[in-house]
Amino acid sequence: MENEISLLKNSILFQDIKDADISSMLKCLSAHKETYQKEAFIFHMGETARGIGMVLNGQVHIVKEDFWGNRSIVAEIPPGFVFAESYACISTAPLEVSVVAANECEILFMDIHKLLTTCASACTFHTQLIQNLITILAQKNLFLTKKMEHLSQKTTREKLLSYLSNESLNYTAHTLTESTPHAKARTFEIPFNRQQLADYLSVDRSAMSNELSKLRKEGILDFHKNSFTLYFPLV
Repeated sequence: MENEISLLKNSILFQDIKDADISSMLKCLSAHKETYQKEAFIFHMGETARGIGMVLNGQVHIVKEDFWGNRSIVAEIPPGFVFAESYACISTAPLEVSVVAANECEILFMDIHKLLTTCASACTFHTQLIQNLITILAQKNLFLTKKMEHLSQKTTREKLLSYLSNESLNYTAHTLTESTPHAKARTFEIPFNRQQLADYLSVDRSAMSNELSKLRKEGILDFHKNSFTLYFPLV
């Protein structure tokens, strides 16, 4: 478990907790690792969460499927981020979503009940851990609010532009570059392929691809795989 300490200390859940304390805490939380292959289910809809999960390697998708098997991606969880924390807090509530490995991934599971209650050792860092969990829950709430903003748009074009605009503003590595003598552009990457993006925005993939082609022809954006460039208006 020591190899993951550097990742854990940079995660929100273990923020402001010393390395030595993280090692002790993992034992306190009965932490254990499991590996999943691509497309493997980590949790099925209808199950109860066995604990809070943190992605160590790879990515996982939170997905919602209807009666006919149509899938919508609710969220993508990268390394260092947690999932199932809300359901784990209410252990009797069945999951209304599934958790699927987007690729081969390694997951760290922790006992949520030991996280929420003070252990027999009365660890001084336990209060910080609980505060960090509250921060995560608040951020997830804001994320879902932002997604609802994308989905509330009426057309596929509007959903795409809402999502891509938000991603460009949040992309930490973005820079403004001169793409032509008359325009500026912002280039960034998204965590989804085309089918996953269509699932996330709850739109038809073909209709979305057609709309992307139109936006490219209109000079509003350009793309290559999961890399996108948004162009500012000509001045």
